[in-house]
Amino acid sequence: MRPYHCFWLLFWAGQPHQSLLSPLSKRTSGFPEEEKVLVLSGNSRQDLHRSKRSWMWNQFFLLEEYTGTDYQYVGKLHSDQDKGDGSLKYILSGDGAGDLFIINENTGDIQATKRLDREEKPVYILRAQAINRRTGRPVEPESEFIIKIHDINDNEPMFTKDVYNASIPEMSDIGTFVVQVTATDADDPTYGNSAKVVYSILQGQPYFSVESETGIIKTALLNMDRENREQYQVVIQAKDMGGQMGGLSGTTTVNITLTDVNDNPPRFPQSTYQFRAPESTPPASPVGRIKANDADVDENAEIEYSITEGDGYDMFGITTDKDTQEGIITVKKALDFENKNLYILKVEATNTHVDPRFLYLGPFKDSATVRIQVEDVDEPPVFSRPAYIMEVKEDVPINSVIGTVTAQDPDAAKNPVKYSVDRHTDMDRVFNINSGNGSIFTSKPLDRETLLWHNITVIASEINNPKQSSRVPVFIKVLDVNDNAPEFAMFYETFVCENAKAEQLIQTLSAVDKDDSYSGHQFSFSLAPEAASSSNFTLQDNRDNTAGIFTRKNRYNRHEMSTYFLPVVISDNDYPIQSSTETVTIRVCACDHRGKMLSCNAEALIHPTGLSTGALIAILLCIIILLVTVVLFAALRRQRKKEPLIISKEDIRDNIVSYNDEGGGEEDTQAFDIGTLRNPEAIDDNKLRRDIVPETLFMPRRTTTARDNTDVRDFINQRLKENDADPAAPPYDSLATYAYEGNGSVAESLSSLESVTTDGDQDYDYLSDWGPRFKKLADMYGAMDSDKD
Repeated sequence: MRPYHCFWLLFWAGQPHQSLLSPLSKRTSGFPEEEKVLVLSGNSRQDLHRSKRSWMWNQFFLLEEYTGTDYQYVGKLHSDQDKGDGSLKYILSGDGAGDLFIINENTGDIQATKRLDREEKPVYILRAQAINRRTGRPVEPESEFIIKIHDINDNEPMFTKDVYNASIPEMSDIGTFVVQVTATDADDPTYGNSAKVVYSILQGQPYFSVESETGIIKTALLNMDRENREQYQVVIQAKDMGGQMGGLSGTTTVNITLTDVNDNPPRFPQSTYQFRAPESTPPASPVGRIKANDADVDENAEIEYSITEGDGYDMFGITTDKDTQEGIITVKKALDFENKNLYILKVEATNTHVDPRFLYLGPFKDSATVRIQVEDVDEPPVFSRPAYIMEVKEDVPINSVIGTVTAQDPDAAKNPVKYSVDRHTDMDRVFNINSGNGSIFTSKPLDRETLLWHNITVIASEINNPKQSSRVPVFIKVLDVNDNAPEFAMFYETFVCENAKAEQLIQTLSAVDKDDSYSGHQFSFSLAPEAASSSNFTLQDNRDNTAGIFTRKNRYNRHEMSTYFLPVVISDNDYPIQSSTETVTIRVCACDHRGKMLSCNAEALIHPTGLSTGALIAILLCIIILLVTVVLFAALRRQRKKEPLIISKEDIRDNIVSYNDEGGGEEDTQAFDIGTLRNPEAIDDNKLRRDIVPETLFMPRRTTTARDNTDVRDFINQRLKENDADPAAPPYDSLATYAYEGNGSVAESLSSLESVTTDGDQDYDYLSDWGPRFKKLADMYGAMDSDKD
């Protein structure tokens, strides 16, 4: 007989001290003190039997938001196989096992390690099992149980929106629905009153009220007028625990706007309006604006104006400006001061959207009187028509009259009128007009194919007052005559095979005509008389404005004749008949047996390979020209190298010879030796000058050496005098660098700017001792001294 074992689960819930859980079938407000035991049969996980009582346990309760310092005790897991010797090990798995819920594997005690929040997770499903610690095999089947978290009132009601926006029509009745606000409480609605919400109004009375259970806001005051106040702000409170003391609460703001209804009629601010209109005012032009005021907005303030009566009912009209709601009075017909100079109108303003509920407030319309005074002006001439359309054939002779325009002065004076053509509309001066009677005639030949329509403008102005003028468009259509011969629709160049047979079609021709034919073009094709009998080809007219070219003989030889020019005569059937002779180019080509062209060049058989004679001659000429160019360039370069530095003796331009020699540093003693300046004897007398052409060198002249230990300044002055007197020196200024400035100038600074600041006059006579190079300077400053004297 198979033995059965029992698996006992003991739970304490709610408090950290020992307490028992309530069974699911009996809900109490407290916790029973008697221990509840869960006995599981070893045969099946699904069959649950209680060994001592008939209760079935499948869920347990635990309070949320535990604030104690110790772990919260949940319950105890025990098996009847546990002998207390530590041979069994208890295992817990499922939601939060090992993290949120832990079990003592020796004693089976289950504890919660963290604060539980029912709003985050209200139910935890766990599985418990006891296994043999040595073998690792389960001694009891796995059991599943549920832990439900008991709710406490720890969440205040939250509105679905922070701010509500609503609107209702003004003048609404009491109790009109405005908006419904909704607040939710995250607490358990099935446990106590933690989630029972009650609404109340904190701000917005006496205009609005709220239903405590539904959160519906309604109007509480009659005839609220938008024109007096448009915006209202209402604060609604939602409180849980049924609104009792100690309940949590939340608030929201409701912005309520009163929308407009048509409860105000339009009103004119004045009863009479006066306007002036010149008699030259064109139709549809505005004369003035009037406006009726309406306190409503949007479509309720839309006004429609109309002229109800008056002697100017048919002369004036009125429209509504949709943007400004103004009535615009316009001229419907041309005004004439001589006939009538004063009009009186009655204008009415009416709301377009009338609300029948507010008809008791009075008629939603108003009227005013409008007086319009017509002013006399000097009017320009008026044409008999707003536009003229004329027709003329393109072959009419020059100076032919094609039509007449008429205009007259509408004033009582009836001033005479003269006519002219606006040349901006007739730049080519194709037409002209008789200034006295307005007859238009041609001044140049016309061509319909070039320009079909001529649009010109005729000006009529008063002779006594040319500023008074008016314009009228004249549209002149050029009618067609048959003055163009038909021609080919395209340039025809075709070929015929050498092995062609007689009566073989080689090309189809078509023609076009620039003239316009009312009945359709009919062209006829034929060969020119000079080619009709001797031609190697025939032409067949297809009678559908096309023609075909056929071969007349068998086989053609491109060495005898490589190209044929076939003249074709094309004629039309209009009057007078026009014809033209067009040429078709036919080349003789070599073709394969299918008629596909292979070659049309007769020279290809004579010179199958290599270049032609013309090509060879062209290549040789290019080579000769290239060689001549190279020789000339080399000769010019050589001649340019032999040019002397001084081309002419009259060339006394200042020249600086740049040798582009870069010296070394201070340690480079080979680049320049300052000792040469202090020891003139070390100068090599045989060195030649580098600033003149070698062929014109003079023999160097020996100079007397300076005394030993002389100052460099004396040495430079000595060299300066020698160079001035040297006939071998070049006739232009050259730059000599000695790299030593000296001890200072006897005359100090020669600057004219610095000389101005000196107290006394300076003596520049020593400049004359410096040689001819400073003669100009000495004369200039010597002249200044003489001027002062």
